[in-house]
Amino acid sequence: MTYPERALDFFHQGYNCAQSVLAAFADDLELTVPAALKLSSGFGAGIGRMRGVCGAFSALAMVAGFVRGNTTPDLDDKEAIFSLIRSLAAEFEQAHGSLICRDLLHLGNDVQESARPQARTAAYYASRPCEACIAFCAARGEQLLNRTAY
Repeated sequence: MTYPERALDFFHQGYNCAQSVLAAFADDLELTVPAALKLSSGFGAGIGRMRGVCGAFSALAMVAGFVRGNTTPDLDDKEAIFSLIRSLAAEFEQAHGSLICRDLLHLGNDVQESARPQARTAAYYASRPCEACIAFCAARGEQLLNRTAY
């Protein structure tokens, strides 16, 4: 199973976008699946369902950090990971139109949603771009792991 397929499998089980991407990489990140699910649980739906930065992209940033992140406070090392994240963000925006969950879902700025997630139904999955965003982020994470890009 490919990383995008794994991520989509988690999503279809009911996990949020961030959980789905990060859990697909759990073994590679030296995490158990439950640890990956817990670690990323608050990042779903644009962090806490506030519809900010896409949760799938947030998980990709975590994968990128594990693969290429800094372990010292060196400014050049920080710049390198920030540059990589900016490059990934530009690709994501090019492919999907925005990095912001609210914009991806065409909700507008005035929408106030509760913290309670929606039930996962066929209509839920069909009405949103989340699957494409999740697959994109998992594919980019796979490229980072395999060093075939970036």
